[in-house]
Amino acid sequence: MSYITAIGKANPSIRISQSDLADFMIQAMQPDAATARILRTVFKASGIDYRHTVIEDYAKKKDYTFFPNTPNIEPFPSTEQRMKIFYEHALPLSVAAVKNMVVNNPSYDRKSITHLIVVCCTGMYAPGLDIELVEQLELPTTVQRTSITFMGCYAAFNALKVADAFCAKDENAKVLIVCTELCSLHFQKSISEDNLLANALFADGSAAVLVEAQSDTKVKLKLEAFYNDLAREGANDMAWHIGNVGFEMKLSTYVPDIIKKGIGELTDKLLRKIQMRIEDIRYYAIHPGGKKILTAIEEALLIGPGQNFAAYHTLRNYGNMSSPTVLFVLREIFDKLQQDDHDKHILSFAFGPGLTLESMLLQIKMR
Repeated sequence: MSYITAIGKANPSIRISQSDLADFMIQAMQPDAATARILRTVFKASGIDYRHTVIEDYAKKKDYTFFPNTPNIEPFPSTEQRMKIFYEHALPLSVAAVKNMVVNNPSYDRKSITHLIVVCCTGMYAPGLDIELVEQLELPTTVQRTSITFMGCYAAFNALKVADAFCAKDENAKVLIVCTELCSLHFQKSISEDNLLANALFADGSAAVLVEAQSDTKVKLKLEAFYNDLAREGANDMAWHIGNVGFEMKLSTYVPDIIKKGIGELTDKLLRKIQMRIEDIRYYAIHPGGKKILTAIEEALLIGPGQNFAAYHTLRNYGNMSSPTVLFVLREIFDKLQQDDHDKHILSFAFGPGLTLESMLLQIKMR
């Protein structure tokens, strides 16, 4: 068996309103009047109030420190320049998430960590973030390290699956997962539907999770079942490529419809694995890939926005941070659990390139 015993989260200190971000995007992208109106509409309809970023320029109208101080912000920052910012900020943000996690689990002992899983799709270097975390957190140098890269928004599920496998093999396993993404590094200013959507959604954040094979903590979440599938008709609707001026996101407006079509069957197959019904679910932890995705899932599963409160709270206050986002949603639920939630279930979903559909069932354990 394996249990989530603590969840931590962290964001860069720079917090910007969605309306101010729209102002920056219009100034940088220089759209015509009609496209500018569309951009503002997309930003306003996103369900996001605030996002966090490591780049202070997004809160400015001049005197940029990362983007060039030219009318069209050319020459546009290269991938190399963006990776330098990633190298500077990814480690301290990751450490902050782990420190926040420790606050929620005073029994955490760095010396007892057996495995470290680091998740990221927005930056890379070697020796990597995993080794830096071993040094910064003073983990044993013998800790087993695993990196999960370039999977996007559903990657935290793969990290949890790997942690679950480690725990199944070793009854003393204590697995630290760190998901860190700096999505705002990869702003693209060319005008396209993909860029309008991506620029309206993505933000920076980090989440840390402790998964243990056995635990006597007061609150924990048992990893009970996983199920995943591919909706190949959406293979070209969500993608992530490395370009010369940052990583380039492909994100079409058809994604919510594809998810809505496949989410019912995905849920049925997951629940059948342990002979449960949708009526048995107490909480939902859905990755808020966008407001329309949340609405599509609610319609498909016949649930209301109130049952999806944690996803809306995360979307509104943080935007889509890629892999850490669903863990922020889980943390929102984790903090609200009461004694009468004991043995109740949480159903969780995340989505990403492929088009990948991931699902997970967690059982709440209270002591």
